[in-house]
Amino acid sequence: MKADGSKSGNEGQSLGERRDEACGRQGGGRRGRGGREMQTSKALSKLLRHQAENAGIQLDGEGYASLDKVLSWPPLKSLKVTVEEVQAIVATDDKQRFSLKANAGGSNSHSHGCEAAGFRIRANQGHSLKLDSSSLLEPVTLANVPACVLHGTYFAFWGAIEAAGGLKPMGRNHIHCATGMPGGDGGVVSGMRHDAEVLVEIDAEASLRAGVEWWRSENGVLLTQGNQQGILSTAFFKKVTGRRVDIGVLWEDGVKRADLPQGIMATVPRGKGRRHERRHERRHERRHEGDDVSRSGQQQE
Repeated sequence: MKADGSKSGNEGQSLGERRDEACGRQGGGRRGRGGREMQTSKALSKLLRHQAENAGIQLDGEGYASLDKVLSWPPLKSLKVTVEEVQAIVATDDKQRFSLKANAGGSNSHSHGCEAAGFRIRANQGHSLKLDSSSLLEPVTLANVPACVLHGTYFAFWGAIEAAGGLKPMGRNHIHCATGMPGGDGGVVSGMRHDAEVLVEIDAEASLRAGVEWWRSENGVLLTQGNQQGILSTAFFKKVTGRRVDIGVLWEDGVKRADLPQGIMATVPRGKGRRHERRHERRHERRHEGDDVSRSGQQQE
């Protein structure tokens, strides 16, 4: 996959479309889901990414929880979710959000009637719970760093990103990136929301050389915590353009080229408002306060 492909022969293409093509893909929508399946998937994501500790459900070093404990969590228990439904969600989820495995020594069969206690499930990425990245994720190195690394964001957030000096995890453990446009021909299933408006192409190789750590989840999402301050600096912004609206080049090779054009409609997407972000930020603040208390106690001992 190339970060900067050759120019398209179609002069009618927008800059955003040419950037999609340069990474070897065209943007696409996601397969819709609804009803009970969506309810179950959202509940699984909430529990396994954010609420397991509060629910008293233990995650192992790789982020897995016992499926019987998971299905006993009240929001899932009230839905009376079956093992077969979980298996179907894991197998068909358009973004491959979950992994399911049989317990060691148990049956590897996913046939009808398997008991929940025989399985363990995890979210592949997106956690705000504190987990060991080295156990959950594959490290990205200079030997295997993808040529194309993209982060998708929104017009409404662009001013805050510039003011912060780069991208931040915003309540999660990591900043999420993709190796191309979801829905294209490159096998990219996750790492960017389908309605992202701004494409940030990242020089991941340069950031690795500068000491920034990167990881890859089981479903191919590239993840980083940024530098020690939790920021992936604008110095690593290779190019920033619009996805579907031609806004010109905002940043190139770590240098700001332009502001967002006047008149751009900046709408906060569903689930990304400040109330949502503040909730995740408070969760992180509590977690870090706990770390500080723990370190203080160790020093006193």
